[in-house]
Amino acid sequence: MEFWFTKGVRLSRSARDKAKTLTCDNVKSIAVIRHAALGDMVLTRAFLIEARKAFSNAKITLSIVSNYTRGTPEDLVDRVHIIHGSDQKDVPIYKRIRKIKELGAQDIIFDLAATNRSVLTTFFNKATLKIGFPYNFMQGKLFYDVVTCRSDLEFEVNNMLGMLHVFGFKTLYPHVYNMPGEPLRRSRPYILYFTGASTPTKCWPAEYFTSLIREMAALYPDIDHLVLEGIQDWEKADRIIGPIADMENISSIEADNIEDTVSLIKGCRLLVSNDTGIRHLAIVSNIPTVGIFFSGPYRYWPRYPIHEAALPKDAPGPPAMETVKTSCIEIMEKTSDRPL
Repeated sequence: MEFWFTKGVRLSRSARDKAKTLTCDNVKSIAVIRHAALGDMVLTRAFLIEARKAFSNAKITLSIVSNYTRGTPEDLVDRVHIIHGSDQKDVPIYKRIRKIKELGAQDIIFDLAATNRSVLTTFFNKATLKIGFPYNFMQGKLFYDVVTCRSDLEFEVNNMLGMLHVFGFKTLYPHVYNMPGEPLRRSRPYILYFTGASTPTKCWPAEYFTSLIREMAALYPDIDHLVLEGIQDWEKADRIIGPIADMENISSIEADNIEDTVSLIKGCRLLVSNDTGIRHLAIVSNIPTVGIFFSGPYRYWPRYPIHEAALPKDAPGPPAMETVKTSCIEIMEKTSDRPL
């Protein structure tokens, strides 16, 4: 294989010689390291689909960590390799290393994580080519044969696919995820709102959500407006819909597992959410989204028409209610031909 670039990618001294020993047909094993939570995990589906096309004869192993297994795309890989994560801190170091080494020798390792654990996983396993996108210059120099560009100003999936573009592979855009699951069918179409996040500081203010849902429910009376309940106390729907409970087309809804959550998302007309894994589930399900961002959105904002990012006037901080409402209306108008 040859490299298809002139600038912007760093190679080790032996990278070109190593690449010449490989062809698309003789690559028999590749490992994809993705140590990431639900939202980042499901975005990996696009890379795995394209990698399978590029290396059709290869067995694909996905390496993950034990504390981040939700959303693992087992349907797209031949094997899942799980190392000890932060939920298993008491495991002795020799057992950790032994588990890391179970990944085994590969033709190519793609590190899509760039974490301390992923770097160790890359280091302790042999491969003809090791490819990554660490932010740290020395990590790139010490542990990888090929270091591709990674920027917070670019959608994360594009950063991942850059590891395939260096070899001249053509990838699809908009990205293809093939997320499994059937949409929920209800008697009326619905817009779904997820008001939670990993911490309260990442949540758009409750009173803003209340105002938004009140106005959207009035604008779209023939559509139900459902607030998806989260697990944590700050993700409960009561504080949002309590002041507007008298409106007949507003209610809360629960989803107890990822399958139910995906079904709920796949059935909705629009998802309005903080920057969370729930929003990423909508992205990989090809469902229109409005993401609410307190600062730069570009790493998690796919720039195709069904997705919009509502931004604050002065970052960091919550965007105004009117800003989010305008984004919702724009997406509803852009996607008016989608079946209800």
